[in-house]
Amino acid sequence: MKVIVDLCIIPLNVEVSLSKYIAACQVILKDAGLKTHLHAYGTNIEGEWDAVMAAIKACHEKVHSMGAPRIATTIKLGTRVDREQSMEDKVRSVELKLAH
Repeated sequence: MKVIVDLCIIPLNVEVSLSKYIAACQVILKDAGLKTHLHAYGTNIEGEWDAVMAAIKACHEKVHSMGAPRIATTIKLGTRVDREQSMEDKVRSVELKLAH
C-alpha cells in the first residue's frame, strides 16, 4: 500500500542546531529510494508503507547513534486505495482551485 507521510524528527537534549541530524535522515530516505520533499519543519515522504516505516525506524536508529538520547517524532500520514495519488498531485489540485 502506498503512503504519503509528513515526518518531523526532533532529537532532544542535543545542541540547538538540528540540521546535521536532519541531513543524516535525508541520506537514509534517499538511499531507501523514497520520494521526499524537505520543508522548513519536516519532510514529506512518498512510497510503499513498509519501506517508509523501515526508513523512519532507520532514521531513529541513526539519530540515536549520533548521540541523541531522546527523540520526539510527529508523523501524519495518509493512504488512498481508490486511485494513485502523488504529493505533486495533491498540491496541484489545490493550486488549480486557487487559480480559478
